[in-house]
Amino acid sequence: MTKFVGVLTSGGDCPGLNAAIRGVGKAALGFYGMQVIGFLDGFRGFMENRTMELDGETMSGILTQGGTILGTSRDKPHRMPVGGKVIDVTDVIVDNYHKHHLDVLVCLGGGGTQKNAHRLAQRGLNIITMPKTIDNDVILTDVTFGFDTALSVATEAIDRLHSTAHSHHRIIVVEIMGNKVGWLALGAGIAGGADAILIPEIPYDVESIADAIRSRSHRGKRFSLVAVAEGAISKQDVQAMRAAEEKVAKTKSRGAQVNAEAELTHLEAQHAGNTMRLAKQLEKLTGLESRVTILGYLQRGGTPSAADRLLATRLGTACADLINKSRYGVMVAARADVTKPVPLEDVARKLKFVPPDHPWVGTARRVGTCLGD
Repeated sequence: MTKFVGVLTSGGDCPGLNAAIRGVGKAALGFYGMQVIGFLDGFRGFMENRTMELDGETMSGILTQGGTILGTSRDKPHRMPVGGKVIDVTDVIVDNYHKHHLDVLVCLGGGGTQKNAHRLAQRGLNIITMPKTIDNDVILTDVTFGFDTALSVATEAIDRLHSTAHSHHRIIVVEIMGNKVGWLALGAGIAGGADAILIPEIPYDVESIADAIRSRSHRGKRFSLVAVAEGAISKQDVQAMRAAEEKVAKTKSRGAQVNAEAELTHLEAQHAGNTMRLAKQLEKLTGLESRVTILGYLQRGGTPSAADRLLATRLGTACADLINKSRYGVMVAARADVTKPVPLEDVARKLKFVPPDHPWVGTARRVGTCLGD
């Protein structure tokens, strides 16, 4: 019996998505004789029944393209804005799955996608996922596709900033994506030779960073370059947020709880502009002019690297193998030179943080990089 395969991409775009679509599509279509259909713009397109046939012609030439030919969105099946309201459209998605006579739905995405896919698996749908994100924060896989390309882009940016930092005797603060984990900032900081690297997993003391910069100046260094993950946080802010969270948890009266929640929201909003605040603090403490560069979406775009194309293609073809074996409810993980299916329930709602004893952390310390602690 011919198997019918649905494919969608969800969450933020990243390099390698098209390579993964091509990998699973060509293997399913050409090697196993399956039929493959793509759903546009993530779970919203699935809900709205907007499709694209994934045939040989559609997948031709997409290996080197960034982004995703299917489009993407961050919409969640259980909380989707529709007609000015936020509603649960899971039943509609389940109905569309059966209307297309799908044997499996393949979801390409990061942590949020893994959670949403797991919810659909709990509703009885056959689901397989593949891990993509430039943050490299999906658990139980060695690496996610998109990470290597973003790492190269961020490293090149640091390389280019070195020259202007040196020329103007400045502190250059470069913000790198990574709201909750610091893999990208840590890797790019080491590869680019940043003098300080700040990541969410290691709360920093701004005085410690300033001391490291002043020490460089005393040794005759004409500049300092600080790589900051967008989610990096000071020790002081960590303490303030924890106190606010405890207040929310302990408060019993409704009025007091509203006030406590407002305080926590204010702290979180204040932290959103943390990189600019940090640059001003360092300027004041060191007497050196500082400049901020926020890489933003530059890290997510462009042609995928060879490593990401290879990884995405490997995961895609392994996904087709699992479909052929009717192995569902899993994420296709990269483990060394092989792939391994891991249960979605072990992946959903979890993040892969940088461990304090990770070799990259030790490497940074041994070459004299300040980690802010």
